[in-house]
Amino acid sequence: MSHSITPDHLGTYSSNFNADRASRVARDAVMSGGLLNSCKNPEAIRRGNHQFSLSLKQGKMTNQKQSGRCWLFAATNVMRFRIIKSCNLENFELSQSYLLFWDKLEKSNWFLENILDTLNEPVDGRLVSYLLTDPICDGGQWDMAVNLVNKYGVVPKYSMPESNISSGTREMNRVMTELLRNDACILRTLAAQGTNRQELEEKKETMLGDIYRMLCICLGEPPKTVDMEARDKDGNFIQEIGLTPQEFFKKYVDMNLNDYISLINAPTADKPLYHRYTVGMLGNVKEGNPICYLNLPVDQLKKAAVAQLKDGEPVWFGCDMGPFISRDLGLMDTALYDFKDFLQVDFPMTKGQRLDYGQSLMTHAMVFQGVNLTGEGIPTRWRVENSWGEDPGQKGYFIMSDQWFNEYMYQVVVNKKYLTKEQLDILDTETIVLNPWDPMGSLA
Repeated sequence: MSHSITPDHLGTYSSNFNADRASRVARDAVMSGGLLNSCKNPEAIRRGNHQFSLSLKQGKMTNQKQSGRCWLFAATNVMRFRIIKSCNLENFELSQSYLLFWDKLEKSNWFLENILDTLNEPVDGRLVSYLLTDPICDGGQWDMAVNLVNKYGVVPKYSMPESNISSGTREMNRVMTELLRNDACILRTLAAQGTNRQELEEKKETMLGDIYRMLCICLGEPPKTVDMEARDKDGNFIQEIGLTPQEFFKKYVDMNLNDYISLINAPTADKPLYHRYTVGMLGNVKEGNPICYLNLPVDQLKKAAVAQLKDGEPVWFGCDMGPFISRDLGLMDTALYDFKDFLQVDFPMTKGQRLDYGQSLMTHAMVFQGVNLTGEGIPTRWRVENSWGEDPGQKGYFIMSDQWFNEYMYQVVVNKKYLTKEQLDILDTETIVLNPWDPMGSLA
């Protein structure tokens, strides 16, 4: 039997509230100063020290602006680090717009291929409904970035600079989403009328031509060759003319991306630790590597990340960039907001329960550029390179407490040489395929 809220209930609630002095004081503070500002814990702020026992030197802070390209910014930040170091530069930036162009084209093909593979599924079923939800979003995964770079290489930012659309992708995404849904409707309608697969594939190729033209109009056509031109810290001019994007990557980034493995911490009952996972229908480049995760205890993610940082190499990671974060302070700390004392409510869900109940998932990718270690080598806080420009935090850098890492960190990407034999052996085991809508299929 269901029960409604009655006047007696309301009277009790009101009496209890007005009898509680702490609640009244909290009301006054929040109504004038805002909820999060009023709940800030000074002790957590005091611990936000931007000094680290291990800190790498990167170029100037990048800015993804009004776009969801954090995963591409994080990937190019990892790669440009190597160029800056090897060429002795003050700063260098790779074109995120270049990779955005190819990602949109490849995602369009990925989406249309998935539509052709699900022609026998009902359009209102969960699978097709999921595919239609957001076919061309800006987000992505490390393995998706690897697939783009392996196929298309990279170029300097000056060879394909930012545009109005790359810095604010909403308008383009809206039109492309409508076009792709329209294309899906056409393909499914033709299939229902008896059109064979070969003819449907030919129709899809025409559709991709429309997508390519739209991307060229919005972002410009990607360069086929680029020049390396930069002046190093000693005043020497570096110049090499007429490189393909693949040649540029091979010579100046010089990084075997296929050696890097995604370690995740997803402590849910349906994803036992020490197993290998992928996500159904998640990807961009059709012939590229599938998404691959090793699910491990969170301490093993930390150990691998610290080992890579100690060798002077930054670490790409994915987290939930929402809870217990101050953008202005550049602080990520589970003690930052004292909801329990201020609001007199508690949030006891575990990390796994938050994943299961839709309260948390990976939403943002950034780069570790340092860590503070105790004398025993235990991390206490992490130095985070974001891609929101220089205004937040300390010139764009954030501090992540180690406890925040435990609760809201989901993925780190490290070279496989930092894995143990037992961890490497997991790569040879059978891959468990997660549903497309699993929270670990979220895109940063």
